Amino acid sequence: MKKSVAVAAFALSFTLGTAHADTLNVGMSGGYFPFTFVKLDKLQGFEVDFMKAIAEETGDDVNFVTMSFSGLVGALETGRIDTIANQITITPEREAKFAFSQPYVFDGAQVVVKKGNEGTITGVEDLSGKTVAVNLGSNFEQLLRELPNAADIEIRTYESNIAQDTALGRVDAFVMDRVSSAQLIAESPLPLSFAGNPFSEIRNALPFRNDADGIALRDRIDVAITTLKENGTLAEISEKWFGTDITIAE
Repeated sequence: MKKSVAVAAFALSFTLGTAHADTLNVGMSGGYFPFTFVKLDKLQGFEVDFMKAIAEETGDDVNFVTMSFSGLVGALETGRIDTIANQITITPEREAKFAFSQPYVFDGAQVVVKKGNEGTITGVEDLSGKTVAVNLGSNFEQLLRELPNAADIEIRTYESNIAQDTALGRVDAFVMDRVSSAQLIAESPLPLSFAGNPFSEIRNALPFRNDADGIALRDRIDVAITTLKENGTLAEISEKWFGTDITIAE
């Protein structure tokens, strides 16, 4: 079957939700470098290559549906997409709502500050009395609220620009996954720096609706993920984007 990839608008004109659909409708933000981003009008990144490889294994076409990160979960719940490929972290709350694939990225939550402030903020224990930015809808807000000093941290949620506001001093820090933070610091001209080591391990996977069709699709995708791990394809995709294998637990 000839594979086709399309960056779709929010509205879709086909039926979704069947476990053996010819088209996998995959939601992503398109704004989370280097996992999913647009460059020269082309959607690309680790997640894009990963889902293309999945489709090669399952014999499906893949249709990428881009929208704001905060809208992805609702789109999955209402059947407008079949899954989300946007570094969705497995949490107890999410596991109660969705059927997750096996993890395919292992990472950690990282505090990032304006360069020069890493001597003052060396980790989460120094966030008391500070303002910390997180992406709206991400699990990092919950991780911060679970800290012993959570009551002393002012958390601000953003749709975008958390790195810029940190560099400009509008907030004291932001929290993101370690892998994306490292790439951002390396690629961006913004003066940013790690503040200590990651403070929480995170496992990222594909969520599916927790019904018969969703579980059947999850199981079929899981077989493909196992194959991609065993034949080295997943590691190759990781090396392409990160120069290291982030798809195995350390």
